[in-house]
Amino acid sequence: MGEMPLFLAPMEDVTFQSFRHLCKMNGADVVYTEFVSSEALIRDIQKTKLKMSLFDIDRPIAIQIYGHDIESMVEAARIAEESEPDFIDLNYGCPMKKIVRKGGGACMLQDPEKMQRMTEAIVKSVKLPVTAKTRLGWDDNNKIIVEVAERLQDAGVSALAIHGRTRSQLYTGEADWSMIAEVKNNPKIHIPIIGNGDINGPEKALQCINQSGVDALMIGRGSIGRPWIFNDIKHYLKTGELLPPPTVEDVVQKVREHLNLAMETKDNALSCILMMRRHFARYFPALPDFREHRIRLLRAETLESVQDELSQIENVYGHLRVDYCNVSLK
Repeated sequence: MGEMPLFLAPMEDVTFQSFRHLCKMNGADVVYTEFVSSEALIRDIQKTKLKMSLFDIDRPIAIQIYGHDIESMVEAARIAEESEPDFIDLNYGCPMKKIVRKGGGACMLQDPEKMQRMTEAIVKSVKLPVTAKTRLGWDDNNKIIVEVAERLQDAGVSALAIHGRTRSQLYTGEADWSMIAEVKNNPKIHIPIIGNGDINGPEKALQCINQSGVDALMIGRGSIGRPWIFNDIKHYLKTGELLPPPTVEDVVQKVREHLNLAMETKDNALSCILMMRRHFARYFPALPDFREHRIRLLRAETLESVQDELSQIENVYGHLRVDYCNVSLK
């Protein structure tokens, strides 16, 4: 099998610079920033602008923007372009209530005509390629992804990423790759289709490729606590062999690497630790009697206490291998 491009999905409070760097060093081909609010961007909110701090190691990287107002999204795209990403991505798929209730993200699936007009306006306003990420539809009664894909292609997007769930599903149930395949196999579609949803390991990745024929895979929750999943998948697709699961010692080394990268992009240790809390427990799934270690990691407020707890984990679990094969993405 030829090289299959692997994308790190944009994730709020996850795809910070440090995590992007780690995934890049472990086989991710393309990465995205966290979601960037168009309204916050045009109001020059500093916290939002910091999300667009890009580094050479990130490339190729997209800045992903979301919003409901066409004029604001056009202006935000122009501002994002000044940060010199490789492309701009439009968030038409996020199911989070705080985004949907303001008309952004997956809410745009309720008005595909407006989605098309917004996309056309943005494509015309910037020189960079524009892509989009969306879902199958709003709910089970409105799976309109084939129509949406054709509209977005007509609007000028260079590629389309599809998460195989509706907005109403959030992250429950299973992703429906048959509908992603329906888009990919639509004779009217000629742009690259990127498949996303439930990729939790190499075997699942191959299954999704075989089922859909997509041009690339996008991995989101499966990478949290397992940034090396990209290398695992690449090795399997190339050789047909599964790499052995990492030992706890290997994982502790990766967590320390993640911490060091985080410290390079944060101005104090506590903000670095708070950012890492989303990741700590996910690095050590299915270990026996791990609850107290998890609690101490999540309550740690100094780098010293984090490092001490990591050493304790290393001492207790030593050469055990961490089995990620049956870990839920929930």
